[in-house]
Amino acid sequence: MANTDGAQEVVAETEEVAKKGPPVMLIGIAAAVILLAGSAGAYFMIFAQKPDAQAAEKKQESNKKKEGKKEGEEKSKGGANDPIIREGPDGVVYYTLPPIASNMQSPDGRATYLKLKLTFELPNEAAVEVVTANGPRLQDAFQALFRELRVEDLQGSQGSYQVRMEILRRVNLILAPTRVNSVLIEEMLIN
Repeated sequence: MANTDGAQEVVAETEEVAKKGPPVMLIGIAAAVILLAGSAGAYFMIFAQKPDAQAAEKKQESNKKKEGKKEGEEKSKGGANDPIIREGPDGVVYYTLPPIASNMQSPDGRATYLKLKLTFELPNEAAVEVVTANGPRLQDAFQALFRELRVEDLQGSQGSYQVRMEILRRVNLILAPTRVNSVLIEEMLIN
């Protein structure tokens, strides 16, 4: 019976320990695990994201530089009917207008259409805003000019040159004191 009494004493001691709760050592271990997990989480939130943020920042800067280069080469306001602005040599700026379409006079009375794509060579960036602000006046001047043209007026290099000079004269009258250096005809279609 001595064995049974010893077993009963061990069982009683185990029950007492169980009633008191987990040992202090287990509480300490659990607290250490929670503290380490919290510290690791804080480290990753604070320090581990910085290289990613720095990498993202560097990527944005390089994209801005690339866009800046592209912007220097060609700027557009977004729509199909918006002008395209490009930097040229020696500080000039090329301002490409949206395509201009107009009907023309024809000797036989048939409908004849002219489609032009014009580019202005401007002396500097400040002239771009003047041209943009006067867009409706320029369109009106072009329509008045093109409606008076005949197909014969546009034939050959001489006809193209005369139309270009007349456009330049009218544009410079509208934009004065700002001046356009040159009018370039990129496309001319007669139908």
